[in-house]
Amino acid sequence: MASHRRPKQPSRTRVTVLTATAAAAVALTSQAAQAAPKQDKKDVKEQVDKLYEDAEQATEKYNGAKEKQQKLEKQVGELQDKVARGQEDLNKLRNGLGSMATAQYRSGGIDPSVQLLLSSDPDTYLEKASTLSQLSGKQAESLRKIADKQRTLKQQREEASTKLQDLADTRKALGKKKDEIQGKLSKARNLLNTLTAKERAKLAAQDAERANRSSERVDLGNEVPESGRAAAALAAAKTKMGLPYVWGATGPSSFDCSGLTGWAYQQAGVQLPRISQDQANAGTRISRGELKPGDLVLFYGDLHHIGLYAGGGQVLHAPKPGAGVRYESMDNMPFQFGVRV
Repeated sequence: MASHRRPKQPSRTRVTVLTATAAAAVALTSQAAQAAPKQDKKDVKEQVDKLYEDAEQATEKYNGAKEKQQKLEKQVGELQDKVARGQEDLNKLRNGLGSMATAQYRSGGIDPSVQLLLSSDPDTYLEKASTLSQLSGKQAESLRKIADKQRTLKQQREEASTKLQDLADTRKALGKKKDEIQGKLSKARNLLNTLTAKERAKLAAQDAERANRSSERVDLGNEVPESGRAAAALAAAKTKMGLPYVWGATGPSSFDCSGLTGWAYQQAGVQLPRISQDQANAGTRISRGELKPGDLVLFYGDLHHIGLYAGGGQVLHAPKPGAGVRYESMDNMPFQFGVRV
């Protein structure tokens, strides 16, 4: 028979404790919900700026690896061409020795020393100096040429093999650096997407204000470029105002920082190295007080950012993802030194 006893009711003390605990939890959750977003929003710009800076550091390393890859590909191609031509020369020399052997056979049989000439390893034969005395002058000279050619081919093949391994390592590093950059940019985008459209617009406005006015209102002073090259480079860069920063880009429709300076000086007839750290050695280093329009200006301790001095304490540069080529106060970044190309 089923029991009809009423379930035991919780005590008044227990109900009071549970109610108080639940109320406290709700209050804490409510407070956290209100406080956390404010803290997150306050930190978003700082976090995004740091991610962009990290991405730019990685971009210059990527650019350096890509430049190395291109050089290695060229070197490997040249070495492989040399090896192919050398093998053709070696085959001709061996064919010449074969003709000598054929003629000697027709005149009375092949001398044992000539048999050695046709060996697949003439180097070993060369070490036997006493046997060389049995050869004719022409045969000995042919053998020396073959031995020299084989040594050269061996060295070239070893060099090509080393370069190919270096190329494979460089391509691997390039891929990792590319993933690193894309990861940081993706994280920055995700952070920005946590904000409302109004909040993102506010951040963009703050960034534009920090960039120190629009190009039409920038006071560049009356400073004169040191050279025609510097003037031409700066003039070329000015034509790219507003074009987007894209990592790894060298123009003409998008740029990263060293891509812009390299492209600008290329228009002035000067070929700069690809990355900012190498461009830092493309001329004479100068202090801030010595800067003239068109000089290169380097920022940050590792020199991962570069621009063109525009005069009036302003730099013309490709700043970061999400921003176009623009003027900006040099005081917004840790200046290191200038370079007069």
